[in-house]
Amino acid sequence: MHTKPATQMPAWRIVAPAPADVLLAAYQEAEATFGIPWRYLAAINLVETGLGRIRGTSTAGAQGPMQFMPATWDAYGGGGDINDTHDAIMGAARYLAANNGATDIDNALYRYNHSNHYVAGVRLYADLIAEHPRAFLAFYHWGIWYASDHGDLYLPVGYEEPVSVPVSEYVAR
Repeated sequence: MHTKPATQMPAWRIVAPAPADVLLAAYQEAEATFGIPWRYLAAINLVETGLGRIRGTSTAGAQGPMQFMPATWDAYGGGGDINDTHDAIMGAARYLAANNGATDIDNALYRYNHSNHYVAGVRLYADLIAEHPRAFLAFYHWGIWYASDHGDLYLPVGYEEPVSVPVSEYVAR
């Protein structure tokens, strides 16, 4: 996430997310296994990668659908594949549980991403999912919008930039 309009396009690939029922089953399996309410896992997945649509390494070096730093993945990934949606969701639940997420979700979320704004954002999405039964499906159907110095740009499935290019170059195509 960026707060100022970007002048460079992200070096991302946009893919279709896993089917909604597959994601929901993974979140619920992680909740049953680690005690982290599934709505928080869905909200993290939404905030981090648009429910797995964004593929690429973050500017900080985080990877996969739940955006793990490699060292954190090594500790909490359970031997899975950082780019596998199911494995990443289980890894996120494992990490949150190790940080007392079942009893203090705010602290666990802060440990996941050291930002009070991040914690507040994830909580808001998780609360909407809890309050409105169809909210998850609404979020599932969101696309990826990128705030640029040329306005908000929609990045459709199939978008791919292997390296950052100026927004002006991308828009001119």
